[in-house]
Amino acid sequence: MKGILGRKLEMTQVFSERGSLIPVTVIEVETNKVLQVKTVEKDGYVAVKLGTIDKRANLINKPEMGAFKKANSEPKRFVKEIRDMDGYEIGAEIKAADIFSAGQFVDVTGVSKGKGFAGSIKRHNYSRGPMGHGSGYHRGVGSMGAIINRIFKSKKMPGHMGHEKVTIQNLEIIKVDSERNLVLIKGSVPGPRKGLVVIRENAKGAKETTAVELLARNVKENVAPAASAPKVEEAPVAE
Repeated sequence: MKGILGRKLEMTQVFSERGSLIPVTVIEVETNKVLQVKTVEKDGYVAVKLGTIDKRANLINKPEMGAFKKANSEPKRFVKEIRDMDGYEIGAEIKAADIFSAGQFVDVTGVSKGKGFAGSIKRHNYSRGPMGHGSGYHRGVGSMGAIINRIFKSKKMPGHMGHEKVTIQNLEIIKVDSERNLVLIKGSVPGPRKGLVVIRENAKGAKETTAVELLARNVKENVAPAASAPKVEEAPVAE
């Protein structure tokens, strides 16, 4: 298993050689520092703790500072543990281009956008009641279940919507820009702008494709490319 930490920037689009548009999410992946390596003998499982994006030293406590000094690292804002990842030593630096390339399939994990308090229709897709003027029930919760003077656990009711851990699998990497520390992933990923995301190696074993096949996958082979079709170009990305 391979993985790396990044920060979601925004969505943009790229164009294939034949002019087809591909929506992508831009993820900033700065150099990750290995802060701790966990083994079966010592911790009971295999994992690597990574950190990225520097943080001011006066914002952390002494135990945290001791862990960073042990790894010979500056304090990091985002620290995350990735299980079943091995082959690294404490203090090592990992870049996106070292483990990922265009055409790979990855799983992206992030915290979804918080929507605040929401009713059962918006939160759980309940059906509404009759909308006639005589109806006394429009967007209510409905039946609470059996009449036993209590509500069973896991009953879907109004409450806090969003702000939960979400993983989207089988997302394709369109490009890895090592100069600007960017990874372009096809489609959308969980979380708001500047939200932390974890990019992991695909868990379901989806096969890799070459970048050319990836960009032209949805274009029929019998369609000749236009004479003025642009090469793969990127829309401007805010930095």
